[in-house]
Amino acid sequence: MTQLNAPLPLDAEALYAQLVPAVKALMETSATPVVLAGITSGGAWVAERLQHDLALPGSAGVISSSMHRDDFAQRGLASSAQTVLPFDVNGAHVLLVDDVLYTGRTLRAVINELFDYGRPASVRLAVLVDRGGRELPIEANVCAARVEVPAGQSLELARDDAGRLSFVLETKET
Repeated sequence: MTQLNAPLPLDAEALYAQLVPAVKALMETSATPVVLAGITSGGAWVAERLQHDLALPGSAGVISSSMHRDDFAQRGLASSAQTVLPFDVNGAHVLLVDDVLYTGRTLRAVINELFDYGRPASVRLAVLVDRGGRELPIEANVCAARVEVPAGQSLELARDDAGRLSFVLETKET
């Protein structure tokens, strides 16, 4: 399942196709139902498709890191979607879904946000891409690819009007 040092550019649709059976297998190992919560915005797109493609009841949640980021003073409130969790978090087995895992800081903020809504029984993580560079001890339970992205660049998930996913490699402004 996990590819080490996948070449750039990445085929987001192919990675998504690899992620689906891995998430299904992870969900089947749980004795109780698992609910999906996608991290805005790319993770929410992936969670929405997983919810549909795995024929899960209801809708996937959307969770934002905006209110708990450690750089909130510099960034302010993001214009992305805000948290909407259409399930009771208390006692739930939550699978967080994201597009790219990098430092782990977004995940830390998202976990804080999730606990504002209740106390889940468990929290796991599925990502399309792990680009390394962790600053916090966070690891994905399911990952379609591991890649090295040059310093000073970011890997962003994009979605077209038809819902097709693609990755864009962008140079960060300093």
